[in-house]
Amino acid sequence: MKISFSPPFIDQEVIDEVVDTLNSGWITSGPKVKALEDEVVKITGSQAAVAVNSWTSGAILMLKWFGVKEGDEVIMPAYTYSATALSVLHCGATPVMVDIEDDFTISPGKVRQAITNKTKVIMPVDFAGWPCNYDALTEIICEPEMKSLFIPTSDKQEKLGRILMISDAAHSIGAIYKGKSGAVACDVTILSFHAVKNITTGEGGCICLNLPSAFDTQNEYRFLKMYTLNGQSKSALEKSKAGGWKYDILFQGLKINLPDLNAAIGLAQIRHYKNNLLPLRKKVALAYFEGFKLFPWFIQPPLCDGERETSYHLFPLRLKGITEIQRDRIIEFIMEKGIAVNVHFIPMPMMTLFKDLGYKIDDFPMSYKNYAHEISLPIYPQLQPDQINYIIDMVISGVEAQLTETIDG
Repeated sequence: MKISFSPPFIDQEVIDEVVDTLNSGWITSGPKVKALEDEVVKITGSQAAVAVNSWTSGAILMLKWFGVKEGDEVIMPAYTYSATALSVLHCGATPVMVDIEDDFTISPGKVRQAITNKTKVIMPVDFAGWPCNYDALTEIICEPEMKSLFIPTSDKQEKLGRILMISDAAHSIGAIYKGKSGAVACDVTILSFHAVKNITTGEGGCICLNLPSAFDTQNEYRFLKMYTLNGQSKSALEKSKAGGWKYDILFQGLKINLPDLNAAIGLAQIRHYKNNLLPLRKKVALAYFEGFKLFPWFIQPPLCDGERETSYHLFPLRLKGITEIQRDRIIEFIMEKGIAVNVHFIPMPMMTLFKDLGYKIDDFPMSYKNYAHEISLPIYPQLQPDQINYIIDMVISGVEAQLTETIDG
């Protein structure tokens, strides 16, 4: 049996939506992008949504929007994909990495210790779709002591008057935080629509705005839309209208807009996400839980605790009492059985770029511990019961064989 790790969900509705775009004669940013943004607003409860061509582009845009520059610091977990830090480096600022909690999310206590008068942004990460402790993080950045440390150096920073919180929600569309969408738990939430995400546009992302009342959200939305098109005063669609050829470049923007052709894929998916695709992902996760729960080596991933519920983007299986080398052997065994699995994540301080910049994995013991014990299992709507059962059986066989070998050795 061959089982892929995370194939995109492509059904006839997706194909029809893409064909409709091709037949429309309009494939770059236009009505399909706006329709997708409207659907994101609907599903997240955000004030506004700005579609972009990747999560990374969205993060760079919002850091630049806030005036983050050389000499500034952005706090983030060491346990995340490299794009979180790369977006900061692209702005000339310094990523300040801190360790995580046992549930994979950034440690509020470590965040508090890392804040300085150079801190402009905190960028927590919803790992596997599990929301961070946003109440604790919000409380920290709103404390008088922390606000007094904040030195604004841009108009947006002056208006906010404190550290900005940008959620790296690449995994977590549809996650719940205290009865609401997790996307409204902080100032800015950035989603990913990459090929392996719960909703995909092939490549893409979306910025969700939940700014305080000091900001005019619709004005910010219009400004950010221009920012995604090189600071151009009119979109391509507006320019194509009769007499609409004249435009201006108002500021130095970026070219990171999402095309309609990509938006069409996500548009067809997002309409069925809450009532169909997300419940199917949850069903897979619960099947895994039932299959592993009686084994002493199984560490249950955070799924739902009454206040938070994951988006079931990943099923991060952790194995108690094994080493990194043993984990790697178990992965080899599972993959030899035709099952594609993964590891999320190799902590950033273990990557050459970040080691060369001076980051050391020894400074992040919980990040290393979770990494060394973790295997990400396939979880997507198309998985059939016989495939899920086969995955469970092969994981059990692989783990038990490795543990037996250890005892015998």
